[in-house]
This record gives sequence, C-alpha cells and structure tokens, in this order.
Amino acid sequence: MGPFVALALNGFREARRNRVTLLVAIFALAMLLSTTLVLEVTVGTFDRVLTDVGLGAMSVMLVLLTIFLSSGLISREIERRTIFLMVSKPISRGAFLVGRLLGNMLTVTVLQLTMAALFFLLMRFYGSPISPAHLAAVGMLWFELWVLSGVGFLMSSFSSQMVSAFVTVSIYVAGSLAPDIYSLAGKSKSEAVQSLGRAVYYLLPDLSRFNYRPHATYYAAVSSSEVLSAAGYGLAYTGVLVALAIILFNRRDFR
Repeated sequence: MGPFVALALNGFREARRNRVTLLVAIFALAMLLSTTLVLEVTVGTFDRVLTDVGLGAMSVMLVLLTIFLSSGLISREIERRTIFLMVSKPISRGAFLVGRLLGNMLTVTVLQLTMAALFFLLMRFYGSPISPAHLAAVGMLWFELWVLSGVGFLMSSFSSQMVSAFVTVSIYVAGSLAPDIYSLAGKSKSEAVQSLGRAVYYLLPDLSRFNYRPHATYYAAVSSSEVLSAAGYGLAYTGVLVALAIILFNRRDFR
C-alpha cells in the first residue's frame, strides 16, 4: 500500500507543479469571478446567469484540464524515460497505472473543490439560494471527470499524447450527444443505421447523465434515484476503462 500511495501523491505533486495546470486553474477562477460583471447588466435573471456562467466555466475548465492531464501523463513518463525506473520496481504495472490515475484525479478534485467553494461563496454573497440541484451538478461533474480520466488513461496506455487527447475530446463531444445519436438513428428507415446507432450509444459513455446544470439553472427538482444511478454508471464505466487500460499497459513493450 505504501508504494501505491506514494505513486498517487507523486502524480498529484507533478500535476500541481505543471504550469498549464496552474494557468487553467487561475483562468477558471477568473471566469467564476467575472460573473459579477455579467450580473451588472442582467435584469430579472440574476440567479440563472450566476449559476449558468459559474457551473459552465467550472465544467469547461475541469474537462480540459482532465483531458490534458490524463492523456499526457503516461506519455511524459515514457518520453522522460522514467517509466523504466517505475516498472523495474517491485510494483505491478496495474498498480502503477491506477496510482497515477488517482494522483491525476486528486489534482482535479482539489481544483474542483476550490472552484465549487468560490462559486457557492459568490452565490451566498449575492443572496442566491443553493438548491440540491446545484450540489448534484457539482457532484455529477466529478463522476464525469472520472470517466474522461479513464478514457484518457486507456488511450495513453498504447498511443501518443496527441492521439490520446484527440480521441478523448472526440469521445467527450460524442458522449455528450449520445442520446441525440440514439434518437436520430431510431428515426432512420434503415435497419443497419438503427443497429449502428444503438451500438454507438451503448459503447459511448452517456455523459448527458452527469449534466445537471440545467436543473441547477432553473432550480428544478432532482431525483435521488437518478443521481445514484448516474454515479453508479460513472464508476462502473470508469472501472471497465481502467481494466482495459491495465491489460493494454501490461502488454506494452517499452524499448
């Protein structure tokens, strides 16, 4: 357990020292603070704008950060040749990969908690009510980031950073539109197109299940069963991705 924890903490320290991580974090906080300027010219939709801009900025910045970190962490280890030192230690490749993943998510989680704290402080400052939908939106974003980290680590286990980032971004876009893909395929008169659409829908991560920002914006009711179902789906999907990443990483020949 000691080496495993050390790997996670070392990954956290490396990501924290990364200049791009720092710049993205500062920019995200600046985006949240800029909501005060938007509210100065908004009439009648004060709470909605604050929620929409705040949660939107948080989501975009954390998604980009997660994709950058997860798709490049293993690639940088290989480029710097430190991967040879890691795999030569008495720790399995699977444990190394999972440790790096936890270190990556620890960085993202700390930044998300910081952004969420600032966002809720802004809401309190302006007297905007915080509903269960706001908490669900922040919480479900965390599970979405887990899925994206899993995709990034799966791709980086056998491909370069550029390819990993491109595929992860593509899956993020397609996963956000998964219900639309299923709906459009169902309207087709071709049985082959319908089957393809269903296959794509079930293979892609349905990221729309984690999007509770519209609920928070309009203070809509949130079902606890739906939240728990989405959380379980996110953890299960991430588990499958990590298992595949470990299998591919164990078969990779580092030369």
